Amino acid sequence: MSTNFLSLDNPVFWSIMERFALNLVFLFLLLRVVYYRFTRKENYLFGFFLMGIVIFFIGAMLKIVAMEFQMAIGLFAIFTILNLRTISFDVKNMAYLFAVIAISVLNALDLRGKFPFMGVVIFNIMIIASAFILECLLTRKKKYSTHPIIYDNLEMLKSHNKEALIANVAEMTGLDVKKVKIQSVNYKERTAVLDIYYRD
Repeated sequence: MSTNFLSLDNPVFWSIMERFALNLVFLFLLLRVVYYRFTRKENYLFGFFLMGIVIFFIGAMLKIVAMEFQMAIGLFAIFTILNLRTISFDVKNMAYLFAVIAISVLNALDLRGKFPFMGVVIFNIMIIASAFILECLLTRKKKYSTHPIIYDNLEMLKSHNKEALIANVAEMTGLDVKKVKIQSVNYKERTAVLDIYYRD
């Protein structure tokens, strides 16, 4: 076994850890401060955070093992496709997913001597600020909060039961439900995922 097997006295390792800390800060700002504030979708936070962390470490190691950048992009595309095939994403969540990927890849790059560190920080801030500004501009007139639920009465999903469905969901959740939107239906398990719109 190499004498350096357990040694962490390596400038490359500590450089990666410094960039990882930076990445965590910006992922937190994007996901917890911006994304969660406007969507309240806790169930997506775990996946977004973990994907950002994993992509960061893979991206940081690519330079060490001298993989081509094109292969890195292909790898991130595979992660994205796998994620999108396992859950029904709306356009906003997809945009946040790509923002997580972009921030993680950006922070994983070792640009010492090639590009100023402050420039990377500014790019991160610009991505997060753009998301925050767009959320403020596009959701300031939002009248209702929204939340997904699992619903097990498929008979109520027929178009002629629209009012009864809203009343049933309101009774079930105890919320002032104004609108219900079908996100997906699993006919095998006889369940559906509904987005409910309600007044706080």
